[in-house]
Amino acid sequence: MMFARFPRLPRGPVRGAVYAGALAGLLAMTACSSPSSRFYTLSDGGVTGAAASAGTRTSAAPAWLIEVAPINVPPQVARNQLVVQTAPTQVSVLEQERWASLPGDEIRRALSTTLTQQLDTIDVYGTAYQDATPVYRVSMNVQRFESWPGSHALIDAVWSVRAVRSAVVMTCRSVVSEPVGGGYDSLVKGHRQALEQVSLQVGAAVKAMAGSVSRGKGGGVGVPGCPSGGGG
Repeated sequence: MMFARFPRLPRGPVRGAVYAGALAGLLAMTACSSPSSRFYTLSDGGVTGAAASAGTRTSAAPAWLIEVAPINVPPQVARNQLVVQTAPTQVSVLEQERWASLPGDEIRRALSTTLTQQLDTIDVYGTAYQDATPVYRVSMNVQRFESWPGSHALIDAVWSVRAVRSAVVMTCRSVVSEPVGGGYDSLVKGHRQALEQVSLQVGAAVKAMAGSVSRGKGGGVGVPGCPSGGGG
């Protein structure tokens, strides 16, 4: 039996150069074969529609403040990858389509931006503020955050507005479904529009709560009802 004898690689710098070249080629092939990820956000740097005309960015200290607490989302969508519905009981996790931050953080940031502009106030969550200033805490639990490509984007959220340092609280539910076209850009836009509708309902509740507390100083404070589109 005969054996073929392969030439031995040269020693020293030449062998190192060969290895380095092979490694660089392998890395280049891997980079070319791996598709790049796309990142999406629910914050567009501002608001549109009714929310845009409802208020301006404040510079002076407002009469009252808001505090938007961290937001809970369903565990199956609490990840950076977009999770889309493929059937009523089936989902698909998209590795290349990702949120810029976790969905709960994206929703909280977008909600805070819309409310502060709509109400002309400041979100003081995690920030010190004067005890004499009225503060209204917004809490939200997103029970459904569904993404149906080419069909609709749905947000089903239970939320509350509480007057800090008092027992006055309003609890409501908002269910908003926005039609979407094909593509993931359209799907994310649908979630933005759905969240804006929820934000408008929350903002109306904060206004009603602030007005009720102001009128009730020195007496009983009535809890206003949920705004149109929100269920009690």
